[in-house]
Amino acid sequence: MAALGCQQEKPLVPVHFQGEAQGTYYALTYYDAQHRNLQPAVDSLLRAFDLEASLWVEQSTLSQINRNDTSYSLGPHMQEMLQLSLRIARESQGAFDITVGPLVNAWGFGFREGRKPQQATIDSLLQLTGAGRFRVEGDKVVKSDARVELDLNAIAQGYSVDLLGAFLEEQGIQNFLVDIGGEVLARGKKADGSDWRVGIERPAESPDAPRELQDVVRLTDLAMATSGSYRKFYEQDGVKYSHTIDPATGYPVTHRLLSASVMAGSVALADAYATVLMVLGPEKAKAFILGRKDLEAYLIFTNEDGAYETWVSPGLEQQIVQDTQ
Repeated sequence: MAALGCQQEKPLVPVHFQGEAQGTYYALTYYDAQHRNLQPAVDSLLRAFDLEASLWVEQSTLSQINRNDTSYSLGPHMQEMLQLSLRIARESQGAFDITVGPLVNAWGFGFREGRKPQQATIDSLLQLTGAGRFRVEGDKVVKSDARVELDLNAIAQGYSVDLLGAFLEEQGIQNFLVDIGGEVLARGKKADGSDWRVGIERPAESPDAPRELQDVVRLTDLAMATSGSYRKFYEQDGVKYSHTIDPATGYPVTHRLLSASVMAGSVALADAYATVLMVLGPEKAKAFILGRKDLEAYLIFTNEDGAYETWVSPGLEQQIVQDTQ
């Protein structure tokens, strides 16, 4: 028995692997006494999730909803994401809106290349947007108009990070960092007892500019997601159009907020509320965060002279790593 006990006391060395999912990268680091490689299971989970929530998979549940193919049945993940989206739409007074996808496409940030649409097109699509345009009844989505489309892009990626975190916990793994496209969930600590560290990217001058860090944040049993307008935009007739669409106007936002990083209890929440802040703009975003006890934020915006400025909520400010060497 003593020999068996010695065999079980393996050193906690990190297991790390990465891959591609949802049009971006994923990376997992975790400490597992059994030193298991869980990448095949992770890849399987991500493929199964795409069959529910991806607009790019023709037979996904979401694609079936959008083309009014009623042969689908909403699974628990879709149910939760839809109900969460409706809740956040209410809490943000419509700034979060998963029916805004047709407007995103019209402006050229979805399946089409960017070009400013006609006002008549915008006005027409605004008649099909808003959280009140759909509801969940049983295992189906009921729309007010068959032309209403849903787009979970602002919450699905974060939700999938939470799913992977739940999977690791089911495997008895308590210390890990899951990252999909910069949306991160941290649990526990590293083997040496130190916190996980996550970088906040400095806004870039162009979409293909090299990535630089603005700050580094400690994360323990927390999630963080970032939404930004500085890599997804196009210019037409000297005007720059951001991919963040204001659901109230149907137009890309024009305020000075470049990046919003949100710290929350789950990545789905952090993901969705980062989008909310990008719609609201810097001043409204500050007020929104200060009115919430469950959210923290790091905002990067430009001042009247075009220089970068930052605003950090009190709770997140305590997590910033002062010595990043």
